[in-house]
Amino acid sequence: MSSLGSFVWQIADQLRGPFKPHQYGDVILPMTILRRLDGILEPHRDAIAEIVDSTDNAELRDVRIRQRTGLGFHNSTAWTFSRLVADPQGLKANLIDYIAGFSRAIDVFERFKFEEQVAAMDESNRLLLVVQRFAEVDLSPAALPNAKMGDLFEELIRKFAEASNETAGEHFTPRDAIRLIVDLLFAGDDKALAVPGTVRSVYDPTAGTGGMLSVADEHLKGTPEHPGLNPAASLKLYGQEINPQSYAICKSDMIAKGQDATNIRLGDTLSKDLFAGQTFDYCLSNPPYGVDWKASQAAIKQHVQDAGDRSRFPGGLPPISDGQMLFLQHLATKMRPVQDGGGRAGIVLNGSPLFTGAAESGPSEIRRWLLENDLVDAIVALPTNMFYNTGIATYVWLLDNAKPAERIGTVQLIDASGFWTKMRKNLGQKNREVSAEDRAEIVRLYDAHAEAKHSKIFPTSAFGYWTITVERPLRDENGDIVTDRKGKPKPDAKLRDTENIPFTWGGNIAGADWRDEVIRKYVDNEVLPHVPDAWIDEAKTKVGYEIPFTRHFYEYVPPRPLEVIDAELNELVAEIMELLREVEQ
Repeated sequence: MSSLGSFVWQIADQLRGPFKPHQYGDVILPMTILRRLDGILEPHRDAIAEIVDSTDNAELRDVRIRQRTGLGFHNSTAWTFSRLVADPQGLKANLIDYIAGFSRAIDVFERFKFEEQVAAMDESNRLLLVVQRFAEVDLSPAALPNAKMGDLFEELIRKFAEASNETAGEHFTPRDAIRLIVDLLFAGDDKALAVPGTVRSVYDPTAGTGGMLSVADEHLKGTPEHPGLNPAASLKLYGQEINPQSYAICKSDMIAKGQDATNIRLGDTLSKDLFAGQTFDYCLSNPPYGVDWKASQAAIKQHVQDAGDRSRFPGGLPPISDGQMLFLQHLATKMRPVQDGGGRAGIVLNGSPLFTGAAESGPSEIRRWLLENDLVDAIVALPTNMFYNTGIATYVWLLDNAKPAERIGTVQLIDASGFWTKMRKNLGQKNREVSAEDRAEIVRLYDAHAEAKHSKIFPTSAFGYWTITVERPLRDENGDIVTDRKGKPKPDAKLRDTENIPFTWGGNIAGADWRDEVIRKYVDNEVLPHVPDAWIDEAKTKVGYEIPFTRHFYEYVPPRPLEVIDAELNELVAEIMELLREVEQ
């Protein structure tokens, strides 16, 4: 794959001069797609030509071609790459004619404004050179299976992003991270997935170039190198993507897999769900981190107002500065309903959704909705430096609305931050990968669902708390307590304080149901012994939820003995003195 990626990348050298580095991708990526489609069509050209010649109705033509060839697209012209390069004088017109000859399912080239790129290459005498070089590359499925084709797209996008100083991570998720998420998502459902005739649906609202959908497909159906759970199973793939070029690549990849092209749609998921009313067996997403949702704000608020209880964001709205938790809720509502068998979802987020926001803030209320509805199955901490554009800590949230009996009412936290393998070469900020062995160990921890060094099991109530407001009396200059008309002490705002009381404080196992009893005991034991004149303003008590992931895996490391430190310092001083003596000599 590395040599093939390098070869295709070298074709971009033909563009140097007339094109800037940030423009290379606009040429090479659609040309790669075109060459792939050309290779897919090659064995079926005679059958397609026969049906095109004999069928005038476009819809009937599509049906007959699908029945005859299994393809969800076709091209009505006779052009191939070999025929294109054989007519250098007419290359521009012929290439444009070839692109225009694709059936309606192929709308990807207009997303790249490819006709403009063809004209620009022709004007700068680069068109023939580029087409000739692509004609030398065999990108047919026989030469390059779908999984390898996805890897090629990934490598090209990364290289073009580096060349133009763009963020590669906005376009795709590394394959090793996706494989882990897919393995975790499918874990526990392996037996059902292996049943002959199984049909499942997978949905990604931030599809990018389709990596997550492709790996899910590989996991079930297998690849030439790795057998899948059930090659005869049917997996229907659905995706929505906001970036036109990523959408074009994703749609092309899905078409190559024989998927229904209409299931890949272009648009902003937060503003408009293009699969409204549909739910899925599995949902996957790697949404952008820390990106504001101002552009979608009006549409989201209108949706919440109009949808009411059927809103895609039933837990509330997070701060406008970060839309991750909108995607988290969106996935939760897109899981297949329990009465229809239930659904599971996996989403990659940074650390902020775990703990940001005080009690009754937007993020806290979203966590409350998820946990009180028992939708959070597990949260897995990934190694740092896993992604191309960030080295920060990231976490996989696994959601399930139909948990097996042993998982009901619990959340599993898995610290997989140490399960990684050093890469021989850095790719952007990515210098670590989760190997197959690492992945197997993480999935084993998940499957075991037991307390271990890297796995903790908590009741959902363990993440809830009450924020109480502790008041102390206002006193005048001689120390007397100031009271109101009813003789009650007035609070001193300067002495006001708040405390967070976990639902589980004092061994409480009843969660929020024992609120008054737990708060009273807490105040008696932890507040009044220190400030006897204090009281609680019950009207200000709030409910909050947070998941202090790191705290639960913290391991205390005692400091080294002082004598050891002193000995090391003495050795250093001796070395410095010896160096000074050498200088003086």
